[in-house]
Amino acid sequence: MTDWVLIVDDEEMIRENLKAYLEDEGLQVMAFESVTPALCWLVEGDTCPVCIMDMRLPDIDGNSAIRILHQLYPNMEFLIHTGSSSYSLPDDLRAIGLDDDRVYQKPLSDMAPLAAAVHILSSRESRS
Repeated sequence: MTDWVLIVDDEEMIRENLKAYLEDEGLQVMAFESVTPALCWLVEGDTCPVCIMDMRLPDIDGNSAIRILHQLYPNMEFLIHTGSSSYSLPDDLRAIGLDDDRVYQKPLSDMAPLAAAVHILSSRESRS
Protein backbone atom coordinates (compact mmCIF):
# COMPACT_ATOMS: atom_id res chain seq x y z
CA MET A 1 0.00 0.00 0.00
CA THR A 2 1.08 3.53 -0.77
CA ASP A 3 0.41 6.64 1.27
CA TRP A 4 -1.27 9.24 -0.91
CA VAL A 5 -2.10 12.90 -0.69
CA LEU A 6 -5.65 13.62 -1.78
CA ILE A 7 -6.58 16.87 -3.52
CA VAL A 8 -10.24 17.81 -3.98
CA ASP A 9 -10.62 20.98 -6.06
CA ASP A 10 -13.04 21.70 -8.90
CA GLU A 11 -10.71 24.18 -10.64
CA GLU A 12 -8.78 22.02 -13.09
CA MET A 13 -5.76 24.30 -13.52
CA ILE A 14 -5.30 24.75 -9.78
CA ARG A 15 -5.84 21.03 -9.10
CA GLU A 16 -3.40 19.91 -11.79
CA ASN A 17 -0.72 22.50 -10.91
CA LEU A 18 -0.88 21.57 -7.24
CA LYS A 19 -0.75 17.87 -8.11
CA ALA A 20 2.31 18.36 -10.34
CA TYR A 21 4.08 20.47 -7.70
CA LEU A 22 3.50 17.92 -4.94
CA GLU A 23 4.61 15.06 -7.20
CA ASP A 24 7.81 17.01 -7.91
CA GLU A 25 8.19 17.14 -4.12
CA GLY A 26 8.22 13.32 -4.10
CA LEU A 27 4.63 12.76 -2.98
CA GLN A 28 2.06 10.34 -4.40
CA VAL A 29 -0.98 12.42 -5.31
CA MET A 30 -4.56 11.70 -6.37
CA ALA A 31 -6.71 14.63 -7.43
CA PHE A 32 -10.47 14.87 -7.96
CA GLU A 33 -12.85 17.60 -9.04
CA SER A 34 -15.44 16.74 -6.41
CA VAL A 35 -15.96 14.78 -3.21
CA THR A 36 -17.96 11.83 -4.54
CA PRO A 37 -15.23 10.34 -6.78
CA ALA A 38 -12.66 11.00 -4.04
CA LEU A 39 -14.76 8.96 -1.60
CA CYS A 40 -15.09 6.17 -4.17
CA TRP A 41 -11.30 6.13 -4.58
CA LEU A 42 -10.73 6.06 -0.82
CA VAL A 43 -12.86 2.93 -0.39
CA GLU A 44 -10.39 1.10 -2.64
CA GLY A 45 -8.14 0.91 0.40
CA ASP A 46 -5.00 2.98 -0.15
CA THR A 47 -4.01 4.98 2.89
CA CYS A 48 -4.32 8.72 2.63
CA PRO A 49 -2.89 10.66 5.55
CA VAL A 50 -3.49 14.16 4.10
CA CYS A 51 -6.31 15.79 2.17
CA ILE A 52 -6.17 19.24 0.60
CA MET A 53 -9.78 20.41 0.36
CA ASP A 54 -11.32 23.25 -1.59
CA MET A 55 -14.40 24.82 -0.01
CA ARG A 56 -16.65 25.45 -3.02
CA LEU A 57 -17.26 22.16 -4.78
CA PRO A 58 -20.01 21.00 -7.14
CA ASP A 59 -21.38 18.16 -5.00
CA ILE A 60 -20.63 18.77 -1.30
CA ASP A 61 -19.15 21.87 0.30
CA GLY A 62 -15.64 21.48 1.70
CA ASN A 63 -16.61 21.87 5.36
CA SER A 64 -19.18 19.07 5.06
CA ALA A 65 -16.71 16.93 3.13
CA ILE A 66 -14.12 17.30 5.89
CA ARG A 67 -16.74 16.28 8.47
CA ILE A 68 -17.62 13.16 6.44
CA LEU A 69 -14.00 12.21 5.78
CA HIS A 70 -13.05 12.76 9.42
CA GLN A 71 -15.84 10.39 10.51
CA LEU A 72 -14.72 7.73 8.02
CA TYR A 73 -10.96 8.29 8.41
CA PRO A 74 -10.34 9.85 11.84
CA ASN A 75 -6.56 9.91 11.37
CA MET A 76 -6.70 11.87 8.11
CA GLU A 77 -5.22 15.37 8.33
CA PHE A 78 -6.72 18.29 6.39
CA LEU A 79 -5.47 21.43 4.72
CA ILE A 80 -7.93 23.92 3.27
CA HIS A 81 -7.23 25.60 -0.07
CA THR A 82 -9.87 28.23 -0.78
CA GLY A 83 -10.46 31.22 -2.97
CA SER A 84 -12.80 32.77 -0.42
CA SER A 85 -11.08 35.64 1.35
CA SER A 86 -13.83 35.65 3.98
CA TYR A 87 -13.53 31.95 4.86
CA SER A 88 -13.62 31.25 8.59
CA LEU A 89 -13.10 27.83 10.16
CA PRO A 90 -16.22 26.51 11.89
CA ASP A 91 -15.82 25.59 15.56
CA ASP A 92 -16.42 21.88 14.93
CA LEU A 93 -13.50 21.75 12.46
CA ARG A 94 -11.30 23.55 14.97
CA ALA A 95 -12.32 20.88 17.50
CA ILE A 96 -10.88 18.14 15.28
CA GLY A 97 -7.53 19.92 15.03
CA LEU A 98 -7.76 22.41 12.21
CA ASP A 99 -6.59 25.96 12.78
CA ASP A 100 -5.93 29.05 10.70
CA ASP A 101 -2.43 27.80 9.83
CA ARG A 102 -4.12 25.05 7.80
CA VAL A 103 -6.02 27.49 5.59
CA TYR A 104 -4.33 28.56 2.34
CA GLN A 105 -5.73 31.27 0.08
CA LYS A 106 -5.91 30.76 -3.69
CA PRO A 107 -4.10 31.50 -5.80
CA LEU A 108 -0.89 30.58 -4.04
CA SER A 109 2.05 32.62 -5.27
CA ASP A 110 4.36 30.07 -3.63
CA MET A 111 3.32 26.43 -3.16
CA ALA A 112 6.31 25.61 -0.94
CA PRO A 113 4.58 26.38 2.41
CA LEU A 114 1.62 24.17 1.46
CA ALA A 115 3.96 21.38 0.35
CA ALA A 116 5.93 21.71 3.61
CA ALA A 117 2.68 21.39 5.59
CA VAL A 118 1.77 18.25 3.61
CA HIS A 119 5.17 16.72 4.40
CA ILE A 120 4.83 17.52 8.11
CA LEU A 121 1.29 16.15 8.35
CA SER A 122 2.20 13.03 6.32
CA SER A 123 5.12 12.23 8.58
CA ARG A 124 2.99 12.88 11.68
CA GLU A 125 0.36 10.38 10.46
CA SER A 126 2.97 7.73 9.58
CA ARG A 127 4.25 7.87 13.20
CA SER A 128 0.81 7.24 14.71
